[in-house]
Amino acid sequence: MIMTEVTTIPIHKETRERIKLFGHKGETYDEILNRILSEVEYEEFMGRQYKRLAEKSKFASLDDIA
Repeated sequence: MIMTEVTTIPIHKETRERIKLFGHKGETYDEILNRILSEVEYEEFMGRQYKRLAEKSKFASLDDIA
């Protein structure tokens, strides 16, 4: 990845340590945060999709079927 602009974001040391827990060896903080954000965006998207399906009268959740 080519970084054109870099910025400094002040965070607490505890926050930095929490971010590190999500990282893999050799991964930058930028990579860790982007991966986390992508996962959150996907979960939010899927939540919206599920809500749309649940609003349709012919839809039954797997919990209802079981």
